[in-house]
Amino acid sequence: MATIVGAYGAITDATKETQDLCHQVKTQVEKKTGANYVEFKAVKYRSQVVAGTNFLIKVHVGGANYIHLIVFRALPCNGGKVSLTNVKSHQTKDSPLQPIDQSQNQIQQKHI
Repeated sequence: MATIVGAYGAITDATKETQDLCHQVKTQVEKKTGANYVEFKAVKYRSQVVAGTNFLIKVHVGGANYIHLIVFRALPCNGGKVSLTNVKSHQTKDSPLQPIDQSQNQIQQKHI
């Protein structure tokens, strides 16, 4: 299936690549959410090709708790830097993996 530039692709199972991206931004996520995550496992993701790639990732953080992350990876010609764009906390296994509205504060302080 071809990727449509600017649109998020289909939801697929997480890969080693998406888990690696999660590990790279875990400290930033913990700082934004105010939580310390013992478990931090990518389970599903979808991507969006822009001037780099946005990864929308569902992460299991223990028990019935999940969070959604948007992680941006710049193009290799621009250094390939990975950065956290947004976090949506208080998600479940069944929460739809949809783009996070950038205009709203999606983070609620909660220690897990």
